[in-house]
Amino acid sequence: MKTFLPYTIACAIVGATIATGCGHKSAKASDGAMDIDVAKVETDSVVLHKAYPGYLSAKSTVDIVARVNGYLRTQNYNAGDYVQRGQILFRVEDTQYRDAVTQAQARLESAQSAYEYAASHYEAVKKALQADAVSQMEVQQAESAMLQSRAEIKNARAALESAMTTLGYCTIKAPFAGHISSAIPDPGAYLDGAGEAVKLATLYDDSEMYVIFFIEDNQYLKMMIEDKGNRSDTLLANIPVTFSESLPHSYTARLDYMAPEIDKGTGALKTRAVIKNPYGELRSGMYVTINLPYATSPRAVLVKDASIGTDQLGKYVYTVNDSNRVVYTPIKVGELYRDSMRIVTEGLSPDTKYVTRAMLKVRNGMEIKPVLTK
Repeated sequence: MKTFLPYTIACAIVGATIATGCGHKSAKASDGAMDIDVAKVETDSVVLHKAYPGYLSAKSTVDIVARVNGYLRTQNYNAGDYVQRGQILFRVEDTQYRDAVTQAQARLESAQSAYEYAASHYEAVKKALQADAVSQMEVQQAESAMLQSRAEIKNARAALESAMTTLGYCTIKAPFAGHISSAIPDPGAYLDGAGEAVKLATLYDDSEMYVIFFIEDNQYLKMMIEDKGNRSDTLLANIPVTFSESLPHSYTARLDYMAPEIDKGTGALKTRAVIKNPYGELRSGMYVTINLPYATSPRAVLVKDASIGTDQLGKYVYTVNDSNRVVYTPIKVGELYRDSMRIVTEGLSPDTKYVTRAMLKVRNGMEIKPVLTK
């Protein structure tokens, strides 16, 4: 007994010490959970967009042509210039056409003189008929000569107008303001434009640009169903447009045309929007992305875009359950909202808490201390 009791007491003391030590370690493990920033899923009324590739086309594009024969004498602009409406662009040798105008003017004057004589003679023979000095036949002949002279005046006037029009073709002016391409023939080249017009350059009215893009027939139907005849003019007048590289200025477009039929071969509807180009940065042929509004989601689920991860299975976020444990949660996402929030279309419900930072430090099933942030 003397030997047994001390041994028993010693064992009890050691057991108590071990029990005390184990309890301390368990408490420390709980207190050591990592502080992790989390936020609640937000909801908001969001206009939904769908991105479409498109290209820019100048509002008006016209080929500047020569319509007369002759040598190209001058080019009165530099390639790529912005030219004003009515500005002289080219001059074609016009000597023969000026001569033609002079000849036509002379023929008109001769016809007018002949008419004055014929009209005076007709009046004279009418008076002579009253005195039986001439016959009725002579009167009719005088009237016929007068009418013929009148017709000659019309022909001569028409010939003069035609000659002046042709002369006008020798001075080629800009039909509207815009940027002009380089000239195709150089000054000094002979132009055979009377038979078939010869292209000299191309003029672009790019004060406004068209965005040409195509939408699927089923997407068009969704738009019509969602719209129900109450499409917002404000939304369709301010459609976001982006480019492959950022430009110094931002741009929005106004929808102004949908084709009357869907292409049977592609199942797509040709659509057009207009962009103002006040800074002259946009050029015909540029590729763009137009974000067309097609519906409104009254309670869209939103999370911070930076909190979304990507793996082989797709997009995911780390949510936090009621036991403060991290849960790997696959999601499906939509478009970016207000630059930093991302629409989640599947996988999350409102008020769910999710990890916003330190995503590389957490793992599925890990216990954390959530720190709620906005």
